[in-house]
Amino acid sequence: MDSARPTNERFTIRQKTTLMINRYVVTETLPDGSEGKVVAFAEQKRMALKEQMTFYTDESKGRVLFTAKARQVLDVGAAYDVCDATGNPVGTFRKKFAASLLRSTWELEQPGSVTAVGTERNRLVAVLRRVWELLPLDFVPFAWPYHFDFTSEAKPVMKVDKKIGLRDRYLLDVASPDLDLRLAIAQAVALDALQSR
Repeated sequence: MDSARPTNERFTIRQKTTLMINRYVVTETLPDGSEGKVVAFAEQKRMALKEQMTFYTDESKGRVLFTAKARQVLDVGAAYDVCDATGNPVGTFRKKFAASLLRSTWELEQPGSVTAVGTERNRLVAVLRRVWELLPLDFVPFAWPYHFDFTSEAKPVMKVDKKIGLRDRYLLDVASPDLDLRLAIAQAVALDALQSR
């Protein structure tokens, strides 16, 4: 994940179905929309007291790229610190609890660079998703796509689009050349892994 890069980068994030661990494969998205090389593989244990996501170079889990860890135990408004493989801070993200009651809202910050707020694009889908979560259908995912737009001072920073289907698949489009790709990818994975928190 090089800092010298194009001003617009796209990635596909696919969740792999497992019982006790959320797993995600992050690939480059090629100009024709197909998936290119794997840039990260993420794991997050479900039902952990203190949330953590670990991002590896690939599914072999031979080398850690970066991590995202909650600062507190089981806190709906917890901040997550994203750190590189040696523990140096990259940035933070958090769900804005009060603002998220009707439409999910996240805030991400890269110190000395980017601060952005991401909100669900479609209010109707946001309300339908909340109604769906109230139904006793724990093993039936909300299949309708939803989207998040992250902006800073009304300028686009990144967007995340969930694709329609039973398996979770997202397209991450990074517009800001200043945003660290590790922070962008961690936030995009969190939109799935931590959305219902």
